[in-house]
Amino acid sequence: MTGTIPYCDATTCVTAGCTPTVCRGLGIPSNQGIFDRSARAIPGGVNSSIRAFKSVGGTPYIVSRAEGARVWDVEGRELLDLVQSYGAIILGHAHPKVTEAIRAAAGDGTSYGAPTPREMKLAEAIGERVPSCERVRFMNSGTEATSTAVRLARGATGRKRIVTFNGNFHGATDALLAAGGSGLATLGLPGTAGVPEEAVANTWVLPYNVVPVLDNDVAAVFVEPVAANMGVVAPAPGFLEGLRAECDRVGALLVFDEVITGFRLGLGGAQAKYDVRPDLTCFGKVIGGGLPIGAVGGRRDIMENLTPLGSVFHAGTLAGNPLATAAGLAALNELNGDVYMELLARARHLSALLRDACASNGIHAQFPVVGTLVGMHFGDALTEAPSNFDEAKTTDEKLYAQVFHAMLNAGVAMAPGAYEALFVGLAHTDDVMEELAHRSSVALGGLRS
Repeated sequence: MTGTIPYCDATTCVTAGCTPTVCRGLGIPSNQGIFDRSARAIPGGVNSSIRAFKSVGGTPYIVSRAEGARVWDVEGRELLDLVQSYGAIILGHAHPKVTEAIRAAAGDGTSYGAPTPREMKLAEAIGERVPSCERVRFMNSGTEATSTAVRLARGATGRKRIVTFNGNFHGATDALLAAGGSGLATLGLPGTAGVPEEAVANTWVLPYNVVPVLDNDVAAVFVEPVAANMGVVAPAPGFLEGLRAECDRVGALLVFDEVITGFRLGLGGAQAKYDVRPDLTCFGKVIGGGLPIGAVGGRRDIMENLTPLGSVFHAGTLAGNPLATAAGLAALNELNGDVYMELLARARHLSALLRDACASNGIHAQFPVVGTLVGMHFGDALTEAPSNFDEAKTTDEKLYAQVFHAMLNAGVAMAPGAYEALFVGLAHTDDVMEELAHRSSVALGGLRS
């Protein structure tokens, strides 16, 4: 990367009071400099806590652009990307069909506060691919989707209690932050400051992969059908089926959080893979083609409790945004059975090459595969992949931090947290995977020495 960066040229930096350390006196930013400057404007320098590298240490790389399976930081370093916007990117960064759809939509205006044909078409596309979604309502994030689903479940059933599972992560919804995986697991927190006891007084947090006995006070059971926020843990045989039967027994709603698994595991998501039909489904990630979006889909009789038909309030000025729905439609239109067969093979390939690279260098690690998702578990505490959160928490976080930085130094970007999934997409071609295997071998060989 040469020349000046438009958002951080020398004049701008001098005006902003930056020091030569920030731009090396050349008008070219450094990761440390941009991070320091961000910290003066943004709490912690980031807009999502895990990005601050607190659990792995060091300074975050600051992305300037991305294409296919690669990202480039502001210093011009190229990285093979296994983060893929935490699963939101399935076709590869800056995929031509998606970027062209966004350009065309932007030319028509970016937001209207009025209905658009694109949101109708995306809702239809989801319903066609996921039969349980007889009606779909859009919002702007996975967190907003789960929050809406909590309100909807309570409004539809007239009950208060919500059941969740330890290690499942459902976004930053107060009622679902009684315990969680992902960033919360990394920080070792059972919840978060700012959520009063009253907000979670009606939330039960139970062990994952154990079918609970419910009572008639339960409005809904929320579950990640594949627990993708604690190193990727598959549902035990009979677990999802048992939840369906128990919810039916007491009249509770079964809610699948498919923010990660939806259109990542296959066209029908986890519910198609495991042949269990939920009452409500929460979506995000892939359905926005890389742009912010969320959705709740489900049975018509439940969904029509939402305003304006029912009494459960939901609204959002940017819900069904024309750019996000255009990108989502473009992404979904590229996905078919052949694509998922390829992604399944690449996920297994990634797991095998990382397993072999670790084993060759004396590093104890497991990389469980569930469909197109690849998980991680480091250390020798377990001989088999984890089946619940207590087992997942035995991962060696210090070892992962060493592996993370070794891989980063060799040009491979992984999530800066030991409980995340690894993601491959269509852009991870055979050539990319071969390059990834080489970089992994170099990285872990250097770590061993």
